[in-house]
Formats: sequence, C-alpha cells, structure tokens
Amino acid sequence: MIILKNSTQIDGIRKSCKLLAKLFDEVLPQIHEGMTTLELNALCHNFMKQHNGRPAWFLADFDYAACISVNEEVIHGIPSKKRILRNGDLVSLDVGIDLDGFISDSSHTVKIGNVSPEKERLMKVTEECLYAGIAACKAGNRINDISKAVYEVAHKAGFGVVRDYSGHGVGIHVHEDPRVPNFPSLGSNPRIQEGMVLAIEPMITLGKGDVYEGDDGWTVITCDGSTACHFEHTVAVFRDHTEILTKLD
Repeated sequence: MIILKNSTQIDGIRKSCKLLAKLFDEVLPQIHEGMTTLELNALCHNFMKQHNGRPAWFLADFDYAACISVNEEVIHGIPSKKRILRNGDLVSLDVGIDLDGFISDSSHTVKIGNVSPEKERLMKVTEECLYAGIAACKAGNRINDISKAVYEVAHKAGFGVVRDYSGHGVGIHVHEDPRVPNFPSLGSNPRIQEGMVLAIEPMITLGKGDVYEGDDGWTVITCDGSTACHFEHTVAVFRDHTEILTKLD
C-alpha cells in the first residue's frame, strides 16, 4: 500500500532528510585512503547520536549506521575493520536517519585518491541518471517515467543497470510501496501523486547489471566483478513541484 503523506508528516521527513544532508556534508570530506569502513561507519553513527537521531537501518535489522560498498559491491556492504579504503576505490555510502520516527534515505559515491577515467565517467553518469529520474518524478506522471529516464541515460552511456534492487517509497518506514525500478518494467506502474515520498536510487555498473548476494547475507556484488556506483535522494511530490529533501538548501 502506498502511503501518501500529509504536510505534517512531510515536515517531519524533511527535518530528517536535512539532518542526513548535513551528515554527508560533514562526513564526506573526512573519507580518506587508509581508513577502514568501520571507522567511516563510526563517523556516521556519532553524528546521528550528537543530533538526537538513530540509524534507520536498525529498523531493518542491519546493525550499522551506514551501508558501505566498495568497487564491485553495489549496496548493503557491511562496515568492517578489515576493509581498508585504497587509492583508486569507489566507495558508496548509503545512510538513513530515524529522527523522531521519520525516515530519510540517501546515498553518495566518492572516489579515493586517483581513480581511472572510466570510474570518473561512471560517477558522472550515475549522478546524471539520478537527476534524470528526479526530473521525471512529477505529479501526474507514472513510476515507469522515472524508470525510463534513469535507464535511458545509463544505456546511452553503455553502462549496466542493476535490476534486482530498486528505489522505493520511504518516510514512515524504511521501505514502502511503490517500488521504483531503474529500468522500464511491465510490473506495477502507479501514477505519481501529491504526497508521495520516494527514494530514487540508480545503481549503475561498468559491466553488466547482474548481481548476487555475498556470503554475509547482505552485501550485493556484481557477478562480473565490475565496479558499481550508487547515488540516491529522497524526494517529496507536491501538486506543482517535486522537492529534493536530502539536499542542503
């Protein structure tokens, strides 16, 4: 069931999202070669505690504040003291905050040191996919309009699109209806309505889009070992515009 949010709920979700945007603003510049993904997780968790938030992922039985995925890991990477960030890595940081019962969700991918030109291009195109999807997220359009917009940018660039995972509704729960695929789908295709709050999140790869779940039961990895990239914003749909909530004004 799709939960249409009222103005009071959107105000609460917006506060959570702005706090998450501030987290990224503070944490992203601190990511550096040689740090562990567990140390990066601690930066995120400490920020939340300092601002009276808690990790939204706790609600999904994930025991960390951030999903941290490196290179061929697409999403849901488990922070570890053994995983050290190296020059040339792409690192996806997927974070959600539960602030007074309202949920935010956003992801950024950053480069460590000097990365290859193809990884630079992957980051650029994935972010373009995100904003193409957001541009298509208008009241009166359908979810498939978002999916087509994301897919067309990635396909034109020659990159793979992950199909097994998708964007989703968010705000009251971590994952809500509707599903927001990153490719045109013959499945459910609801009309986009005022009051929808959606997490739009392209997951794009240098190779094919096929993935598998690692032995830890969480980490999603490309089958061909190609590098992946992940960008995500939470947006709220209004009658005459769509607001990117997880972006600083």
